[in-house]
Amino acid sequence: MALTKIKKALEFGADKKALTLTDADALTLFGVLPTASGVSIGPSTALRVPAVACAVGLISETIGALPVKLYERASKAALTDHPAYRLVHDEANEWTSAAELRRDLTLDALLHGAGHAQVIRLADGAPYELHRLDPSRVQRDQDDYGEPFYRVSTDAGPVRLSYRDVLRVEAFGGVSPITLGREAIALALSFESHIGGLFANGGRPSGVIKSPKVLDVDAKKKLAASWFSTHSGSNAGGTAVLDEGMDYQQLSTTLADAQFAENRLEQVREIARVFRVPPTMLFELSRGTWSNTEEMARQFMQVTLKPWLTAWSWAYARCLLTPEERKTAYLEAVTDDLLTTDTAARATAYGQYRSMGALTANEVRAGLNLPPMAGGDTLENPYTTTSKDKAA
Repeated sequence: MALTKIKKALEFGADKKALTLTDADALTLFGVLPTASGVSIGPSTALRVPAVACAVGLISETIGALPVKLYERASKAALTDHPAYRLVHDEANEWTSAAELRRDLTLDALLHGAGHAQVIRLADGAPYELHRLDPSRVQRDQDDYGEPFYRVSTDAGPVRLSYRDVLRVEAFGGVSPITLGREAIALALSFESHIGGLFANGGRPSGVIKSPKVLDVDAKKKLAASWFSTHSGSNAGGTAVLDEGMDYQQLSTTLADAQFAENRLEQVREIARVFRVPPTMLFELSRGTWSNTEEMARQFMQVTLKPWLTAWSWAYARCLLTPEERKTAYLEAVTDDLLTTDTAARATAYGQYRSMGALTANEVRAGLNLPPMAGGDTLENPYTTTSKDKAA
């Protein structure tokens, strides 16, 4: 199976151009991603970069935390009795919640290009459970008519599954962001390694001893050993006594002189571009202000999360709903919490919705996670309605 996978993967593009094993692109088949800096990038090495770990965790955990519900198109009512509702809102199986499955599959897509879950059905075809599949065990293929199917490697041998029985969520283009941005990630790792080496054990010589005479190798070693034994450790900062006209010159250098600080910040911005995350969401606040940080939080919803949530809605609908059910029902993530600003602005918005007759009192209370109250299902404007007899 592995040889077949490699053989198929060596053909790509519309013209089926063949790759050889000496081509750089072929190395990705074996989990090796060469970079100009010479650092190999994979899921585990990429997560060692704090900006990458922050972006991956931010996207996957946020998508997992957003509740998903099944609605009827006509009435917009939640279809809580449908078997798909439990799988997308409550629990994917007995040991995995629906939120955990969304988080894990999104994480697989960010690190490996796509996340998969198998749909376990009852005898009548109704969906019963969703089981996550290891990305390394899943291979997507298609038949002669272009219909996709999946080859899954199991302990009992390879299994072929229909596209209706595999929930698939993939990254942009089906390629992991860490693959597309491996050069930026590798450069960030190179900076970390270089700075770590530069400042190990003090990072640089703190000074230079100048001698008017030329010293041989043994004399230099003895002088260095004597200096370190006298002025290192607990003796650091003491008074130095130099003989034979020697002079001590202190050296100083800073990160700013080498432009390391700015270069490291630029790599954080570059990684933010790879994941399409606003830099302030990765705690790169050098250019962040109160106003643009709030705006970038909205951009995070519109630019970063919306494509993922759209993909999730369709993946759920394709596997958990029949074509007939998709005509009358749809799945959608509830993003109200992400779009909520401060309490005063939220109260003003709800007040305007009530005054224009767009929301009832109970709908406002539901948005505030409060129970309904008696008489709260009318659309009367509370700011103009009085207790007088309307007929009079």
